[in-house]
Amino acid sequence: MHQRDELDRAIEAAAREMARASHAVALVGAGLSAESGIPTFRGGEGLWTKLGEPTFDGWELFNEDPAAWWQRAIDFKEEFADFNRAIDEARPNPGHLAMADLEAMGRLAHVITQNIDNLHQRAGSRHITEIHGNRYLVRCMSCGSRDRLESVRLDRLPPLCPECGGFMKNDTVMFGEPIPEDALRECYRQTALCDLFLVVGTSAVVYPAAEFPVMACRRGVPLIEINPEETPLSGLAEVVIRASAGESLPAIVERLKAGTSRS
Repeated sequence: MHQRDELDRAIEAAAREMARASHAVALVGAGLSAESGIPTFRGGEGLWTKLGEPTFDGWELFNEDPAAWWQRAIDFKEEFADFNRAIDEARPNPGHLAMADLEAMGRLAHVITQNIDNLHQRAGSRHITEIHGNRYLVRCMSCGSRDRLESVRLDRLPPLCPECGGFMKNDTVMFGEPIPEDALRECYRQTALCDLFLVVGTSAVVYPAAEFPVMACRRGVPLIEINPEETPLSGLAEVVIRASAGESLPAIVERLKAGTSRS
């Protein structure tokens, strides 16, 4: 009962903070996608725990020989078949849907997601920056334009950008690869604009993403953490909700709706 009361108080406090904010920004991590059945990378059942960590020189290999990199990606596609299938079969969970509701209500201005699964878009969110890319897209290494992966012909490797002729690469960001400039610029812009920062389902150990809430806190912006586990950001958070996003975010939406109806 004590834990339930504590959770209710935290959700109520989070709803109050969101009601006061005019430009709330959320940083979302793999914990939210895990609630849709997508394996995390780390942890006991994580993809990298089972298959081993990906090579740390992937970006170097792509730059050395983009055609060979694409051929390896095609050849080893089956190795990640279970993970790819999990993403393809996943559906937005109540946490994703609640974030879309918050945006529609004018309570959440922007989502910075570390996830590559496209579930925010499918849930109905519109203002999104995918800092680690999107697995359903390819990106030109020269002009930065993006296109659907399914539209790219692989009979010639590497595929070339129809806009500028540059080499195309899958949009997901590899170890050693710089974060796309347009995504990184928007993340910093949103961090500078926000007057409330939510951290949802992230371990807060992957940079530069983990830097954004810290930067906001240094400006005096209140931080709300939604995570069943403690993270390096827990001590900075004004409100800590020790529950899943799928439970917490819909409850926050309901509190906000109730508050609106009372006013």
